[in-house]
Amino acid sequence: MRRCAVLGSPIGHSLSPALHRAAYTHLGLNWTYDRFEVGEQQLASFVSRLDASWRGLSLTMPLKVAVLELGQVDQLARLAGAGNTLVLEGGERWVYNTDVGGLIWAVGQVTASPLPRVTILGAGATARAALIAATRLGAQGVTVVARTPARAEALRPLSDELGLRLEIRPWSSEVPDADLVVSTVVSGAADGVADAVAGSAPLIVDAIYAPWPTVLATAAQRAGCTVVSGLDLLIGQALLQIELMTGRSVAPDVLYAALESERVARQRVEDC
Repeated sequence: MRRCAVLGSPIGHSLSPALHRAAYTHLGLNWTYDRFEVGEQQLASFVSRLDASWRGLSLTMPLKVAVLELGQVDQLARLAGAGNTLVLEGGERWVYNTDVGGLIWAVGQVTASPLPRVTILGAGATARAALIAATRLGAQGVTVVARTPARAEALRPLSDELGLRLEIRPWSSEVPDADLVVSTVVSGAADGVADAVAGSAPLIVDAIYAPWPTVLATAAQRAGCTVVSGLDLLIGQALLQIELMTGRSVAPDVLYAALESERVARQRVEDC
């Protein structure tokens, strides 16, 4: 039996167990997937105690930077400055980032067209992943709208490495027209600019998945935009994680069905 798990703090809300367990069942694998509350200071110790039965770990906040010190880092994870997947194989540890690929996959489900103009709301770690994904979606220029423009300047070396034109605007500025907007900010942060953002692009990605719909998603739907949710991003990154850990792939429908079953189960608990 092989073992996998998701680590983070807090971790009780994670939907990863439902997704990975559904995939293992579909693939006929007698594998386990658990969740563990692990903080940044405990990560190295936790990983050092894993025996040969362990195959992979999913990493969520606040562990995505700390994991880079614990294995051989894939080029994409190096660019992103964060990893969310640790694969153990033959005594070696490999660190990957599937957040970038998850965003590319989710957008690819709704359009195959190049997206030359991209706007990103926020300047944190998720914005960094979105910047990388933008290049692979055909972006030539990216505008980052940030509450603290000085913080967004940290993205400039990455944009230079990617060959992207980067414009940084303060939160109070006009939202530019774009082919795609990716909101990476926390719940509620984009509420005040939701209508302006919805009117700026035909395709809106909101990285939040709970609570849903967000004010931004509602405004985008009202404006006739195509909306990609954080759940779509979650599915996309999980599909890649499952393939990295098992060497096999599953259809997205398997994971979407697992999410719906988990939603119903959690609702029943809340109603009791």
